[in-house]
This record gives sequence, C-alpha cells and structure tokens, in this order.
Amino acid sequence: MTAAISLDVVHSEVVPLNKPKPGTLFGEGKIDELGHFIKNLHIDVVIIDGAVTPVQQRNLERRWQVKIVDRTGLILEIFGERAQTKEGTLQVELAHLSYQRTRLVRSWTHLERQRGSLSFIGGPGESQLEIDRRLIDDRIVKIKRQLESVVRTRELHRAKRKKIPYPIVALVGYTNAGKSTLFNRLTASKVFAEDLLFATLDPTMRKIDLPGGQTVILSDTVGFISDLPTELVAAFRATLEEVLEADLIVHVRDITHEDTEAQKKDVFDVLKRLGVDIDDEHGYLEVLNKIDLLEPENTEITLNGVGRDGSLAAISAVTGEGTESLLSIIETKLTARQKVLSLDLPASDGATLSWIYRNGTVLDREDREEIVHIDVKLSSENVGRLEKMINITV
Repeated sequence: MTAAISLDVVHSEVVPLNKPKPGTLFGEGKIDELGHFIKNLHIDVVIIDGAVTPVQQRNLERRWQVKIVDRTGLILEIFGERAQTKEGTLQVELAHLSYQRTRLVRSWTHLERQRGSLSFIGGPGESQLEIDRRLIDDRIVKIKRQLESVVRTRELHRAKRKKIPYPIVALVGYTNAGKSTLFNRLTASKVFAEDLLFATLDPTMRKIDLPGGQTVILSDTVGFISDLPTELVAAFRATLEEVLEADLIVHVRDITHEDTEAQKKDVFDVLKRLGVDIDDEHGYLEVLNKIDLLEPENTEITLNGVGRDGSLAAISAVTGEGTESLLSIIETKLTARQKVLSLDLPASDGATLSWIYRNGTVLDREDREEIVHIDVKLSSENVGRLEKMINITV
C-alpha cells in the first residue's frame, strides 16, 4: 500500500507477536533492535500494517523519534490523495478528523499546557488538548452538515433515476481488481484507472446498451480492502449506498492475485455490513478478471464451467476478452424477474416502439402491414409505465 502514496520502502519485516504490549506494542528487545535500524538508515516514517492504539503510537514515536502510521492512518492518507469531488474530499476529511480525535493523546507537550482563565469568570483554564479537541469537534459538525446537503442532492438524483426506468448495475470488488478498467471498456469512458490502491473514490455512472437493446446505468464504486476501518465505512456510506440501490451487483475479482479467495471474503464482509444480500442469485454476479495474465493451463481450469449457469463470468478488462459474454449474462440476470409481453402496436407508433427497445429486451418482432407484433421482457415498473402510455391493461 505504501507505493500508492509514493513512499520509498527501505526495509520491511514480519514481527511475530505472542501478546502485544499495551504501552508499546512490541517488546523492549524488538524496540531497541528496530530503533538502531531506524537511526542508522535515517528513516522518517514507520508504517505498521495493523491497528496501533494512541498510547502505543505516542510511546513508539518518543522512543524512535519518527512518525508512526498504522494501517488506518495509511489508508486515510491514500484516500486523501485520491479524492477528487467535493463529496469525496469531505468524506476523507471527516474520516481523518474522527481518527485524529482519538490520537490527541499522542501529541507533543504543547497539548499539556493550559490557557489561563479570565479572572472575572473564574474556574480552571482550558487545556490545549481540550481546545484542539473542541476545534476538531466543531469542524466535524460543519463537515457533517455539508455532507447532509450532498446526501440530499444524491437522493434527488436517485429519485430522478427511478423516474428514468433504467436498471442500475454496480461494479464492486477489492481495490485494484480492475473495476475502473472494466468500466472504461464497457462505457468507452476515460475514468482514472491505474495499478494503484483506491484509484477510484468517487462513484461514476454511465449509460450503456446491452446486446438486446436495453439501456442500463453502470456504476463504478470505491474499492474494498481487508479490515476496512470503521471510520471509512461510516464516512463513505453515502457513496456506498449506490450499491444498495443497484438492481445487479457485479463483483469483479482479480483471479491472478494469490489472496483472491481472501479478498472475496473481505468484499463479502463489507457488502454484508452495508446490508446487501449476496445470496440473491438474480442480484449478484461474480466476474473473474485478468485472465490474460494466467498461464494457459490455469486459464483452461478457470474457464471450465464459467458462464454455463449464468452465475460466473471470466474476462480480461484490458484485452476485452469475455466482455461481450459478460454483457449477455448481465442482461440475462436483469431480465430473469421480468414479465414477457406479446403486443400488437400500430406501425406508425414509433415513439412507443423506441421506448420499448430502450427499456426492455425484445425477444421477437414481426412487421405486418400496419401492425408490429413484438414480444418483449419488461420489469414490473416498466409494465406499469407501458400500460399508461398505450392505455392497456396487461
């Protein structure tokens, strides 16, 4: 993860801990050993891939005279560099302030000083620690108010999208699984997509047409990660709610990653925390990405059985292999709960025919002299809309 914010890693090691020390995390011997190493190599920052309490962070910084950053702090730094929109920036700042508020205990000696009280008021002075905490609390309140406005705007957008009867397909997955690359491939867009953690923080939506002609909205979302800090799940809930609104969740997996199964579990954990039903076979699709990087023998094993029951797809977002099949599977998933209608429409009613092609999946069409006979799959919402348009009861 350190490469995501351009840190130069000069050393890394795994430190086994039978029982973490409450005050320093590591034992005295390991602290001295790492302290000499840090001093000799003139290290400025130590990253600890795990949770570090405020007290442990303060004590280690005093012993080693360097900046200590734990897993949550590092993720927040990465998020801070990636946020592009006002909403994303506010969400990152909110998460960062919530995290920093608990870290004031580690701050330097100026936080232990007291500011003198006014003699005519009386009472004890306000410590610098209390001032800093109050300032952080005030800023958190302001950010939450701003985010409430953003959330209301997003809810209005959702309401408008519901009036425009396009199903929503949300791409989710572990960070760096290739969601944005797939999004760009399917939508011919240029969303930022690099070999970086959390390259996408702000949700992006585009319309695409499925093979049967139906239009859907494709949504690219923030990548997940193992042990996603609670502060981040809370702060990014407004963004992640796009997933809750989706008609179909497409879980993109990096099939080449050595920990792909563990990553899948981590994604499931976050989805469950959001309240998503991953056992809904019509609302969930798993996609194995980066098959272009597999060895030939592994590719054959991976592709064996893929696509036969519509529960799995294998693709390369980079080369485009398998993406046409993926769109067909998405269409099958979306139409599984739809109703099949057989309609006879006037050949002159081009507006209704055009609407049907945009909002449904046309199964069959027969053009007669003055009548067009059409078999189409439509969602229950669109069946109701069609009834009002042509004044029929289905």
